[in-house]
Amino acid sequence: MELELRHLKTVRAIADAGSLTRAATALGLAQPALSAQLKRIERALGGALFVRGRHGVRATALGELVLERSRIVLPAVTELQQEAARFARAPRTAERLRIGGTHGPLLGALLDRLADVAPDARMTTCTSWSERELAGQLAEGRLDFALAGTCGTASPPAGAGLVWREVAVDPVFVMVPDGHPLADRAEVGLTELADEEWACVPGDGCFGDCFTASCARAGFTPRRMYETDTASLVHLVQVGRAVGLCRATFPTTPRIVTRPLAGTPLTWRHLLGWHAATQRRETADAVLSQARMAHAGVAASSDSYTEWMSAHRVP
Repeated sequence: MELELRHLKTVRAIADAGSLTRAATALGLAQPALSAQLKRIERALGGALFVRGRHGVRATALGELVLERSRIVLPAVTELQQEAARFARAPRTAERLRIGGTHGPLLGALLDRLADVAPDARMTTCTSWSERELAGQLAEGRLDFALAGTCGTASPPAGAGLVWREVAVDPVFVMVPDGHPLADRAEVGLTELADEEWACVPGDGCFGDCFTASCARAGFTPRRMYETDTASLVHLVQVGRAVGLCRATFPTTPRIVTRPLAGTPLTWRHLLGWHAATQRRETADAVLSQARMAHAGVAASSDSYTEWMSAHRVP
């Protein structure tokens, strides 16, 4: 019998479980079948890999050698499979761009700019509430670039080979109906909203915790938070059910005004991500440049944001 990767995985599973019974359960096998398979592996390798005892199994010297080598071989093969999948999925020409993003105006603005600078490229998009999902698609080679974000200085989604670059940092604004008593204010303090219910779009980062901590510093606990899609969020604000949290670039919407929070207790960092193994540096630099210009255009279209930037002397 020739040794195969599945045999190394079996040996690894037995060592991790510490007993044939637990390993058989983890592998979905009957214990006699696993015992027979282990004997065949041991014959192929020339000796016993485990010694059985009252409390389970322990590796022999030969077993330790095999386990040590498997710690190198198995991750290397997994990495090879992932790298091959990324390469196979990566576009071979500049005629295709697959771009993902969280929900917001920046994705559309970036697509608009890329359509101008690369008119022959075929672009497809994927939107998600989850930054981690977008990072996973980058890692798997199913996306070329992803627009995501983090709360404040939080780290971007992790992943081997992923590169993240900052596009811009925005203050988080509050959305209120145009008839709200605070709608005419230049900025609104969190404490002035202590009796309100809240609404925001969902996500898998730390934004909810950061918001709750900001409220705690302001001396109150939010009464209720509705996490919902953008259209429902807008409706809840328009009818006065809740005040909404939004990025400062949120587009002008009928019957709603956006106002900065005094002291900027919350910020949102826009990021562009890609996988280093599948993108040329010049392509990534070009898309990053277009993303930054797209953000500048979106920001300039918001009256409340431009007023805030002027007041804070932001270029």
